[in-house]
Amino acid sequence: MTDYVRWLSDLGMDDVPIVGGKNASLGEMIQNLTDVGVQVPGGFATTAEAYREFLAKDGLDARIREALDALDVDDVAALAEVGPRIRGWVMEQPFPEGLESAIDAAYAKLVEEAGSDAVSWAVRSSATAEDLPDASFAGQQETFLNVQGLDSIKHRIKEVFASLFNDRAISYRVHQGFEHHNVALSAGIQRMVRSDLAASGVMFTLDTESGFRDAVFITASYGLGEMVVQGAVNPDEFYVHKPTLEAGRPAILRRSVGDKAVRMVYSDADSDQLVRTEPVPETDQQRFSISDAEVEALAKQALLIERHYGRPMDIEWAKDGIDGRLYVVQARPETVQSRSGNVIERYTLQEKGEVLTTGRSIGNRIGAGAAKIVNSIADMHRVEPGDVLITDMTDPDWEPVMKRAAAIVTNRGGRTCHAAIIARELGVPAVVGCNNATEVVKDGQAVTVSCAEGDTGFIYDGKLAFEHKRIELSAMPEIPVKIMMNVGNPDRAFAFAATPNAGIGLARLEFIINNMIGIHPKALLEYDQLPEELRAQIAPRIAAYDSPREFYVAKLAEGISTLAAAFAPNSVIVRMSDFKSNEYANLIAGPRYEPEEENPMIGFRGAGRYVADHFRECFEMECEALKRVRDDMGLTNVEIMIPFVRTLGQAKAVSEALAAQGLERGKNGLRLIMMCELPSNAVLADEFLEYFDGFSIGSNDMTQLTLGLDRDSGLVADYFDERDPAVKKMLAMSIAACRAKGKYVGICGQGPSDHKDFADWLLKQGISSISLNPDTVIDTWLYLAEQAKTL
Repeated sequence: MTDYVRWLSDLGMDDVPIVGGKNASLGEMIQNLTDVGVQVPGGFATTAEAYREFLAKDGLDARIREALDALDVDDVAALAEVGPRIRGWVMEQPFPEGLESAIDAAYAKLVEEAGSDAVSWAVRSSATAEDLPDASFAGQQETFLNVQGLDSIKHRIKEVFASLFNDRAISYRVHQGFEHHNVALSAGIQRMVRSDLAASGVMFTLDTESGFRDAVFITASYGLGEMVVQGAVNPDEFYVHKPTLEAGRPAILRRSVGDKAVRMVYSDADSDQLVRTEPVPETDQQRFSISDAEVEALAKQALLIERHYGRPMDIEWAKDGIDGRLYVVQARPETVQSRSGNVIERYTLQEKGEVLTTGRSIGNRIGAGAAKIVNSIADMHRVEPGDVLITDMTDPDWEPVMKRAAAIVTNRGGRTCHAAIIARELGVPAVVGCNNATEVVKDGQAVTVSCAEGDTGFIYDGKLAFEHKRIELSAMPEIPVKIMMNVGNPDRAFAFAATPNAGIGLARLEFIINNMIGIHPKALLEYDQLPEELRAQIAPRIAAYDSPREFYVAKLAEGISTLAAAFAPNSVIVRMSDFKSNEYANLIAGPRYEPEEENPMIGFRGAGRYVADHFRECFEMECEALKRVRDDMGLTNVEIMIPFVRTLGQAKAVSEALAAQGLERGKNGLRLIMMCELPSNAVLADEFLEYFDGFSIGSNDMTQLTLGLDRDSGLVADYFDERDPAVKKMLAMSIAACRAKGKYVGICGQGPSDHKDFADWLLKQGISSISLNPDTVIDTWLYLAEQAKTL
């Protein structure tokens, strides 16, 4: 006798052949993780054998096989004709009597347990070849939400069966090498989590773009989860640091507010539709859809699931708006980054063009070609190999054409939508959530799509030149100096950390302030006194945070903690803000607070700014952010660097100001580094080192101030050379002073990245570390290894 249905609570991963990957995984979690805090709604599943018996009735399976054997899936028009024909056959097919009776009995038991039949259910598909470690089958079959009543459940089960022959599913199986007749389908009937009244989303137990393993990446949006999964909204995003979470400390590294313009909710009772979409009020769009506590609670469940399965996982979650609990509704192996080997691929634009639009980058690659604006799946045939596909929302229905594209651009979607997952599997760069791509890009226009510049993806006008390098990460040779990196952009931190390194020798706060904040710190401290037009400009940026001041401190802490977590346990030397007055003036409200200086390069900057009365409160916000990262989160690999210290008086004043803010040298292992970038620093190196634990040489400023030239002036640019004998003498004095006192000495200026012979000279001087731009690390490391053989 056929085993027609199985209870989820009786299933485990050994049952994939019986109920498919999704239902087996739900049962696995219910059985093994419920007691440790992972909450999964229960229900039952139809079996693969029931599905096969259903298809075998009246020879339907033979008709389907004949139709598919004659199909070329790359013929989009033929696929669009055969797929609907097969699905029609399935919907017309009656259930075998035994299957219908089993569904009736199982549903009756669910109603008895619920105490009412006025309960809504989800009817989900679960294929016997899905959710495998090397293929996700993401979104290939249908899911139906808010299904009520036995007759409706039966109808949706049949629709689930039919969805095995969606055009996208047929094409995906062929391209993944799966025989159609070897894949069977199970329908899972699971109690609905009322996220229509709350929020839902997706989380991965690694970074989806870089493969960084020590973070949980969480997306969240209001309403039912289909909006996030389909890519119909740009969700909130969070990164949680696993080691910090497991240590019981605040662990959220980054928060990004998505626009969350729409949400999916239950339809009205008299509607023919199960669910509907509605706009989200603007005030709700501007705030986070879940709290910090909920983010960390989700991350804890994700860690439990990952630990149980022993591999990176892709997890769907939902918050119930009635009981307030967080539920896991699906978990499957992550299929892209977990397969990455010891190879780094670097794509670099060699020229820049006009930016047409931006969005969220998927894939760390660059693609270029003719733009094809496609408004309907019926127009997919217009996309030729090498074209750039541009559409409103790319979902898995588009998989047959996605593999042809040089790149994909969408108006809507987030980095965990099914389209993004498929784009990663195919190795196609994608930029999602641009909002206006189909409006600003012209059909046929040559464009370049760059996902190689961080979290933001850029669509440039024209086909731009770019470089593609593959770097094999075999064991790097030993060299007598530490190779560190200059990294300012937290967006790139996880990717850069995969390159061999000894930490970050220069993390610039200016990048975080400019790109993650964009507002002058004084304007946030004096927000209530600002003119109405400035407040209106600032208000949307800060709406998700408790106060303007908290926004500034939190965003600084997010940027710093991301860098620290990415490179832990290696040192991350964070240079406090070193904007010049003209650069501060470029921030929102900046002109209100900044002087106009003839030569800002040698004006109001660095240590002198920190101890000035009218900037002191801004300096204190930077200190508070650093304390949160070091003391609250426990990321004590963060060290502090002070730039442009002109005099011993400034050195003393800044070290005392830091101590007054709780950042005292030696406390909690804190090292305080000074930028050595003025001739006075080299000449009085011994005296300056009384206040600091070492030097980091800034070769750019040291060169311009030693040679008396303005590096921003094209008239004298030809004389700028860090290898000038006078500059080398200053550097040699500084290195010798540090070595004599047993203190740290490194270099974070541009020179070693530009000139390998300069790096070799520094090596011979006995410098402790050389901090390089990430793209020069491998080449310079290998060069120094050769030079070290002669030492």
